[in-house]
Amino acid sequence: MKIPLFPWLFLIPFLTIFFGVNVFLVSGQCRKDQQSLLLQLKNTLVFNQSLSAKLVKWNSTSDCCEWPGITCDEGSGRVISLDLSFESITGGLDDSSGLFRLQFLQSLNLSFNIFSTALPVGFANLTDLISLNLSSAGFTGQIPNDFSKLTKLVSLDLSALSFPGGPAVLKLEKPNFATLVQNLTHLTELLLDGVNISAHGNDWCKALSSSLPNLKVLSMSNCYLSGPLDASLAKLQSLSMIRLSGNNLSAPVPEFLANYSKLTALQLSSCQLNGIFPQAIFQVPTLEILDLQYNKFLQGSFPEFHQNLSLRTLLLSNSIFSGTVPQSIGELQKLSIIELAGNNFTGPIPYSMANLTKLFYLDLSSNMFTGTLPSFSKSKNLTYVDVSRNQLTGEIPSSHWEGLRSLTYVDLGYNAFNGIIPSSLFAIPPLQKIQLSNNRFGGQIPEFPNVSSSLLDTLDLSSNKLEGSIPSSVFGLAKLNVLELSSNKLNGTLQLHRIQKLPNLTTLGLSYNNLTVYASGGNSNMSSLPQIKKLRLASCDLGMFPYLRNQSKLFHLDLSDNQITGPVPGWISELIVLQYLNLSRNLLVDLEGPLSLPGLSILDLHHNQLRGSIPVPPSFITYVDYSSNNFSSFIPPNIGTWPRLQIVDLAFNHFRGNLPNICLKTWEGMMEVGNRSLEHIRYDPLKLTNGLYYEDSITVTLKGLELELVKILTVFTSADFSSNNFEGPIPDAIGQKHASVKLIDAISLYGVKLIEEFYRTDIINNKMAIFLRGAIVLPQIGK
Repeated sequence: MKIPLFPWLFLIPFLTIFFGVNVFLVSGQCRKDQQSLLLQLKNTLVFNQSLSAKLVKWNSTSDCCEWPGITCDEGSGRVISLDLSFESITGGLDDSSGLFRLQFLQSLNLSFNIFSTALPVGFANLTDLISLNLSSAGFTGQIPNDFSKLTKLVSLDLSALSFPGGPAVLKLEKPNFATLVQNLTHLTELLLDGVNISAHGNDWCKALSSSLPNLKVLSMSNCYLSGPLDASLAKLQSLSMIRLSGNNLSAPVPEFLANYSKLTALQLSSCQLNGIFPQAIFQVPTLEILDLQYNKFLQGSFPEFHQNLSLRTLLLSNSIFSGTVPQSIGELQKLSIIELAGNNFTGPIPYSMANLTKLFYLDLSSNMFTGTLPSFSKSKNLTYVDVSRNQLTGEIPSSHWEGLRSLTYVDLGYNAFNGIIPSSLFAIPPLQKIQLSNNRFGGQIPEFPNVSSSLLDTLDLSSNKLEGSIPSSVFGLAKLNVLELSSNKLNGTLQLHRIQKLPNLTTLGLSYNNLTVYASGGNSNMSSLPQIKKLRLASCDLGMFPYLRNQSKLFHLDLSDNQITGPVPGWISELIVLQYLNLSRNLLVDLEGPLSLPGLSILDLHHNQLRGSIPVPPSFITYVDYSSNNFSSFIPPNIGTWPRLQIVDLAFNHFRGNLPNICLKTWEGMMEVGNRSLEHIRYDPLKLTNGLYYEDSITVTLKGLELELVKILTVFTSADFSSNNFEGPIPDAIGQKHASVKLIDAISLYGVKLIEEFYRTDIINNKMAIFLRGAIVLPQIGK
């Protein structure tokens, strides 16, 4: 018997009420139309099934409201929340997608996927959305104007990882920022980090204050915003988080920020801030995070702190804060992260910091702190300590490090600490880096008590006054990557092949001790060495060339001052990544082959017995020292093809013929080309050392006086041709008004048989001193 359709429709609500029956449900809570849209969405999305934790589990046999990432309304069975974050989705989302017909969605999260497409306009169909999170989802291009139709939004997150100066993933042009937010009046959270907004201070500040009166979280880092912060922002009294790092605000920090009674985070790093930072902001009772890093024109000092402050994270690195750190910092009992590196703080490190029991990260490096180091033994969660490059003194009691079972990083370098190294420091199980270089520590190096379980990867004790032999336990540190013991008073003997017990070692420094290092000349004991990148064995009484032919990753080699005899082995040219080579102050007599090293930047062969023609290094050499050898030929013409050369020393040889004019006209590294940056000469093995670089000393001879320059400005240039048999006229390039050498800081010609007196007055614009026949001829002095 057929039953008319109308009566059945009439009965549906009653069946639902009295018997709990919902004819639109597939099973449990799931509505059939909702399940169909979700399965359609799954089938159209492109995703990595092996990495999926949600989509891969969606199927038609189970209740869609139980699927991972899905939340349904209990009464209606409609999908109200969809979370597909971290699903490795790469495509399949367009305006016709089933996603945009889930019109009852209140929360949508597609963050951390890889869509790599423009934002679909279809998002504007989801007008019930309260929360929309598309952060780091890979969307690109213009944010559609229709997004302003999502008027119920309380939280909008379109942020993406970005870096100052890097490309923006999303942008706001048409609509601009003001148009986007004008209808989103319910927003309390706005996160647009990395979106190219490119708005001026007055515009974006007034758009926020007029359209978003309830805003609590404002996060717009790296958005190409300019300043200053307009006073209209003071209206947003509900603000708790302000994150504007990486914008070019170029203005002082306004006083009104101290009036936000609910402020918990203020992050303004890398904003080109200037002026004096208002001390009142430090005193905001609710403030937990203050980040002002990398504002090199921002001045400030600390006020006295009181107990009721909430500061947990204090980041002021690389600004120009000064003054002392008050003892009252010990009142900040919640303080866990302190970064004050690269400022001008003076005075002692407050002993009250010993009371910061929640402290786990401390960086006070590169300031002018004086006095002794306080104890951190109460900070049981401390993981990182860096007080390097200060003026700290005194001994460090072993008790300072006792009980620190979480410490992984310690850097006390470039201070004036003395006494013995605390043995308790070497006994901390999770410690990975110990850097104590350039101090006055004496005595012997302590043994490591837990060698087999040690995680230590860096041990730098160089430039101290340590004595005795190298402890045997050092060679049991299997994870060790850097071992620097140079410039101490260590003694004894060391077979170089012992380092094969350190399979991860990439940096070994033993220079300038009283050590005798034995290195086999054959490959029997050396072929099993780990792949070293930086090897410093200066003044180690080697006597012979160590066999390093298999060291294919070696970029720094210093074997100077070792009385090594014989020729420079031809296999040196097989070390194709070598950038720094110092073989000076030995007894080398010849080269077995050319120095065909494509990346070589610094070459030092001075004070040997090398003879014949000079080896011509690669074209991108920066520093060459062939002085004090027995070279006797003419200067080869291709010596003029060194565009980056800044320092060259050919003195005290037997070179003959004319001084090559072509060199001084083509050495572009000595030319006045634009403005040279005030950096230091260095070679940068960025691709080889995970971001580390080294600055090494070089030797420059001025008027016969040998000077070691530990850090030399890239604007410094020097050429020394003195004490040779050059003859003929002074090259035209020297002294010409537009000569390539007019920025050379020092050029030595004394002892050279030049036939022309030097009376030119137009040389190098007061920039250069000329050493001629033993006398200094200053610019503007002449006939």
